[in-house]
Amino acid sequence: MTTKTLDKRMAARDVVASLHDGMTIGIGGWGPRRKPMALVREILRSDLKDLTIVAYGGADVGMLCAAGKVRKLVFAFVSLDAIPLEPWFRKARESGQIEVLELDEGMFQWGLKAAAFGLPFLPTRVGLGTDLAELGGLRTVQSPYEDGETLIAMPALKLDAALIHANRSDWRGNVHLFGPDSYYDEWFARAAAKTYVSCEELVDRMEDHHPGDAHFNIVERCFVSGVVHMPCGAHPSSMPPAYGWDMKAFKAYADAAKDPGDWATVADRFVGASEQAYLESIGGKEAVAALPLPIF
Repeated sequence: MTTKTLDKRMAARDVVASLHDGMTIGIGGWGPRRKPMALVREILRSDLKDLTIVAYGGADVGMLCAAGKVRKLVFAFVSLDAIPLEPWFRKARESGQIEVLELDEGMFQWGLKAAAFGLPFLPTRVGLGTDLAELGGLRTVQSPYEDGETLIAMPALKLDAALIHANRSDWRGNVHLFGPDSYYDEWFARAAAKTYVSCEELVDRMEDHHPGDAHFNIVERCFVSGVVHMPCGAHPSSMPPAYGWDMKAFKAYADAAKDPGDWATVADRFVGASEQAYLESIGGKEAVAALPLPIF
């Protein structure tokens, strides 16, 4: 295999050009934490539509819903944390604009794992005794063993593509994630036919530059189809340990959703004509780097 074959570097516009209408796209991260927002903004600048989005959602989901890109949403929550219910998602759901499949956080994870394992479903107790199974049209299975237990058959959440944001990657797709939690990004990657990674830092060969950091590699590079160098690419979500979330930006974003809440009139403010224009509008990389990490 040649070096050229192994080189997975791409531009954000090329990632979006590889996607098409009607796709099922998984978005990594967790609420306002480590979202691939630069790639999401690139989708928002495109003509893509009729997407099924699968996410532990934050502003990524809200913006895509507000822009009319989403046909169906599969989610466990859509929240900005300090702003409990993402306001643009709320508008879309209350108006009946989107089809939804709401899942418990554990059911959602199980669906990604079923897809990653190439299974049609995985049995689970999560969701038993709730309305989630009935509302989501989920079926049950009975254990074939002596216990005979009835379990929910959580269907695989198969993804056409997954988008994740990482602290570091090399051009072959070796990905490093820092911080206390990977938020199941590795399962998004394994559940997808193709995974595209944006990263804060892009290096040549990971083993040459960071030989002692192999434990930060959450997923094998065979699951990564493309790598985009996108410093500050998670903003306004957090990217530990590099920078925290931008709650001032989130509050302005939430305020813009109040009546009349017309996305078309505010989209340029939160998306920008280009990623460079967006970064300049928020004070540049220095301003993002200065955002303090939240303390819990």
